[in-house]
Amino acid sequence: MNLIDKDRLFTTIEELVLHHSPSGVEGEIDGLLLHRFAAAGVEVWQDEAGNVIAKIPGRDGSRSVAITAHKDEIGAVVKSINTDGRVSIRKLGGSFPWVYGEGAVDLLGDQQTITGILSFGSRHVSHESPQRAFQDDAPLKWENTWVETKCSFSDLEAAGIRPGTRVVVGKHRKRPLRLKDYIASYTLDNKASVAILLWLAETVRQPAVDVFLVASAKEEVGAIGALYFTQRQRLDALVALEICPLAREYPIVDGPAPVLLSQDAYGLYDEGLNSRLREAAKVAGVPVQLAAIDGFGSDASIAMKFGHVARGACLSFPTQNTHGYEVAHLGAIANCITLLESFCQNHP
Repeated sequence: MNLIDKDRLFTTIEELVLHHSPSGVEGEIDGLLLHRFAAAGVEVWQDEAGNVIAKIPGRDGSRSVAITAHKDEIGAVVKSINTDGRVSIRKLGGSFPWVYGEGAVDLLGDQQTITGILSFGSRHVSHESPQRAFQDDAPLKWENTWVETKCSFSDLEAAGIRPGTRVVVGKHRKRPLRLKDYIASYTLDNKASVAILLWLAETVRQPAVDVFLVASAKEEVGAIGALYFTQRQRLDALVALEICPLAREYPIVDGPAPVLLSQDAYGLYDEGLNSRLREAAKVAGVPVQLAAIDGFGSDASIAMKFGHVARGACLSFPTQNTHGYEVAHLGAIANCITLLESFCQNHP
């Protein structure tokens, strides 16, 4: 197996994180992925649903597996624009305003990106101001927030800011940090998994069966891209790459060991496929943790639930602060690569 250069892995994830890709407006990252897959020497294309797909021909072309990692990220969507230039927004995917905090956000207009400030109101107030409740009594919700742009309504209109415009954490806030062997960043879910796909495109050659590497679209709003792909492409198995939440309720240890899921909120994963992945991990010398979790779904579990694939699995890496400022061990991400290299060559 190839030795994983963690510095290079960090740099790849950083590049992906700094390309905005809110669900349904993923063009900024699409160009990068099409270029990177082509540079790796694999066949690559984009389908009608927005998935970026690379294919590695296998020794047995009558069978195929897919490995997916969604390229979209959560954020917010513009609901309305006031005449004073303040913008009202609502959630896109599983986002919460208190996770992001006050600070810069980018509004991805049709003609221009406008940076504004996600705002909650002043603290030095009495019960006469509604913001007081958020200090003591009430949870902060999207409808209590706004984006301060200091632009006029006509300025925003000219930039193509409108209802439906996507809003994401400002790019200058997104640059990842290195904490020894850990990476800390927004949108590791699921840019770190996309980095795994890019690495596999470079290292996997003549796998046992045809391998599709799918950077799937619009996963955070219902696995739309994966459902489209699996409805049209017959697969013997699908492995979704994901983050795995670290929480006291789950028997998962932070560190370099990836996690294989047995169940999530959408149902059971395939035990036979999980057994093959555990076998591949053993051959590669990769430690693996096992878990069943709630409040979670993946391309694989959703595709299985709708009958698009018979065998699905989810390989993930332990992550703190999921859907927030996430922290994950680079060794766990690297071990996902090593495990999947072994799986593709011998175990599908």
